[in-house]
Amino acid sequence: MSGAASDLGWLTARPIAHRGLHDRTRGIPENSLAAFRAAVEGGYAIECDIHRTRDGVPVVFHDHDLERLTGRTGTIDALSAAEVADLRLFDTEEAPPTLAELLELVDGRVPLVVEAKGIDAATDAGFMADVAPVIEGYHRPLALMSFDEWLLDQTDGIGVPIGLTAEGTRADVLERHRAVFERRCAFVSYNVHHLPNAFVTWAREERGAPVITWTVRTPADFAQTEAHADQMTFEGFTP
Repeated sequence: MSGAASDLGWLTARPIAHRGLHDRTRGIPENSLAAFRAAVEGGYAIECDIHRTRDGVPVVFHDHDLERLTGRTGTIDALSAAEVADLRLFDTEEAPPTLAELLELVDGRVPLVVEAKGIDAATDAGFMADVAPVIEGYHRPLALMSFDEWLLDQTDGIGVPIGLTAEGTRADVLERHRAVFERRCAFVSYNVHHLPNAFVTWAREERGAPVITWTVRTPADFAQTEAHADQMTFEGFTP
C-alpha cells in the first residue's frame, strides 16, 4: 500500500459526489468550482478528474476531447493552462479549474478523490511528477486513483493513498486488476454494474482495502454498493 494508506476511514465516511455536485439545469457543470462548492456545502466528498496541459499543469477536466464539455474542437493536452482558463463549460461562465485551484477551494473541508486520466505511456511521461508538487503541501484527506497502469507506476514517493479505478468481470481481467493492485494500491474504485466479482471480494476480504463504486444513479445501484462495497460515488440525486 502506498503512503498515508494506513487509515482510509475518511474515504468511505460519506458519499462521494461524482465530478462534484453538478446540475446542468441549475447552471452547475461537472468538474467546475461551482460543483465543488456545492459538494462542500452539502458535506459530500468530491471525486474529480485531472488531465495535464501542454505546459504541465494538472487541470480538472474529464474528457480528453474538448467538444462535449466546451463545444470546441481539439484535445485538452494540446492547450496551455492559460488557454484552458479561457474555455467555458457548457453554456456557463465556469472555466475548467486547475488542481491547485480546487485544493484552495476545498481546503480540507471534505475529502478529495482525484482520478488521473491518461492518454498513453509515452504522452504521459512525467504526469505524476507534475501532480506531486501541487499536492505535496496539502495535508488534508486526498487520494489519487487511475485506470491507467502507466500512471499508477509513476506514483512511487507520492505520499497519498493510491487507488485502482477498474471495471470488468472476465477472469483474465480480474486477475490483471489483482496484479496491478498488489504492486502499489490501497483502495479500489469499481464500476457498480460489474459487482460482485472475485477481484473486489478479494480486495475487501483478504487485503482489507476499501472499495468505492461508480457511478451510482439509481436505487438498484445503491443496493449493489451496500451489498458489495463500502461507499458510493453518486450523481443525479442527493443522498
